Amino acid sequence: MFKDYNMNQLVLPLDVEIKLQEHDIAFSIHQLVESIPTEAFAPFLQQTGCPAYHPRMMLKLILCGYTQSAFSGRRIEDLTKDSLRMMWLAQGYQPSYRTINRFRVHPLTKELLRQCFVQFRCQLVKEDLIAQEAIFIDGTKIEATANKFTFVWKRSIEKYEASLVEKSNQLYEELLQQQIIPAIEQEVETQLSITELKQVAEKLEEVVADYTERIEQSEKAQERKQLRSERKTPKQQWKQVNEWITRKQKYERDFAIFGKRNSYAKTDPDATFMRMKDDYMQNGQLKAGYNLQIATEGQYTLAYGIYANPTDTKTLIPFLDEIERRYFQLPQHIVADAGYGSEPNYEDVRNNRKCEPVIPYTHYRKEQSKKYQQDPFRTSNWMYDEELDTYICPYQQKVTFRYESTQEDKEGFQRTFRIYECEDCTGCPFREKCTKAQEGKSRKIKVNENWEQQKAYVRTKLSEAKAGTLYRQRKVDVEPVFGCLKANLGFTRFSVRGQSKVENEIGFALMAVNLRKYRWKRKSSSSSSFHTSKNRNHLMRFRFFVWTRTIYVPASLFVTAE
Repeated sequence: MFKDYNMNQLVLPLDVEIKLQEHDIAFSIHQLVESIPTEAFAPFLQQTGCPAYHPRMMLKLILCGYTQSAFSGRRIEDLTKDSLRMMWLAQGYQPSYRTINRFRVHPLTKELLRQCFVQFRCQLVKEDLIAQEAIFIDGTKIEATANKFTFVWKRSIEKYEASLVEKSNQLYEELLQQQIIPAIEQEVETQLSITELKQVAEKLEEVVADYTERIEQSEKAQERKQLRSERKTPKQQWKQVNEWITRKQKYERDFAIFGKRNSYAKTDPDATFMRMKDDYMQNGQLKAGYNLQIATEGQYTLAYGIYANPTDTKTLIPFLDEIERRYFQLPQHIVADAGYGSEPNYEDVRNNRKCEPVIPYTHYRKEQSKKYQQDPFRTSNWMYDEELDTYICPYQQKVTFRYESTQEDKEGFQRTFRIYECEDCTGCPFREKCTKAQEGKSRKIKVNENWEQQKAYVRTKLSEAKAGTLYRQRKVDVEPVFGCLKANLGFTRFSVRGQSKVENEIGFALMAVNLRKYRWKRKSSSSSSFHTSKNRNHLMRFRFFVWTRTIYVPASLFVTAE
């Protein structure tokens, strides 16, 4: 005996919500978006034109699509037609892929994503899923949707511009010596600006025009031939100067795009060329990409940021600023790996933010080794006399204080060093192992007292039980998020261009990872806070449909009267 199956009978559609499982991820998405205040959607409201789809619905559809690894607008459009959860979230609407893509990269969508992360964190706090005592920060590089062969390097542009400046100055001096053009008042003596080059081009054009006029007025062939020969050089110079003007304008645009970066991609100027880890052997290549920074707790992403700087050291301070400005107040402990350990970062976290940095410096683990501690040529292992302010080298020579030096990096951070110099390195049997200074010169060492104090603080902090536990927890808290993002969700490359659009897309992807994990945890528990009373009411209302899913309609009703 078979269950009834008849394709010729009419089946009335039921509420799609009944067919969804109790802990379906669609309910989590629905509850999250509905928790966003109505005021956040007000900027999308327009008084003219065709009524638009509600931003709540669009936000739900894109989030749901990303949880199913659908990162294309066309794919999300297809899901609204054949996915039960997407049909329920859309409530019968089927927006086109163009509408989906426009909403996904809209500048106002960034605020909605921020609200999503804020509301999601509030839900985690309410359910005691995070302790709010620490955040774990780490970064990864994600490839941009840009051609990897369309790179522009800052050093190359600087070299070409220097060559252009040298050639233009040389030509200008020649023109002045030959009295072809008058002297021009220069803003900068070292080089000609674009405006000044244009003045030179105008003067040369006048010279060429004068020769042309004389050629046309002359009736002697030999004279015209001589004038053409004389016109050839200024005409070539005029073309050369015009070419320099075009190139100098391009170089200025390039420098404006560079900013503080060293490279950019022509197909996505906001992307920077970075070393990517393509496989587990770390055989990476230089590809255009973005540096993604996230702050997690409980393996949930609570905040994120996109930066063009490939190094993590210089991203910590702006990322913490963004967290405080857009997401939440910083907890007591800031936990990160050794890639974030630097003097400016320690000073900012401790003094400006009044937090405790659980961040080792670069050589922290190396200093714990027995080989390092027993190396006699490490200055940290030398004896120090506080009264005389001198160090004792392995050859028992005094290394005395000479002077102080202040250095400033590109970011404007100043470091003060105390310079010590050995009294005499002549005849030292350890010279080759101790110093690389030239023969006849003694070894010098630089001591940054502020940096040494910070390193001592970090060593003390990491030796504490609580800080040590938090640092060990970092690996199992932030790293799995990147694994879920790239391996499970399959998000390894952006599909949009421009930093603003990229920030929106990675926000959808990270929230999709959060929702998938939250749904898995709630499914394993007995209760679900995201399953609303409205859903239960719908289930009760349509319970009488459960015992029969088909309603048979007599065929006579469809017979037309003659």
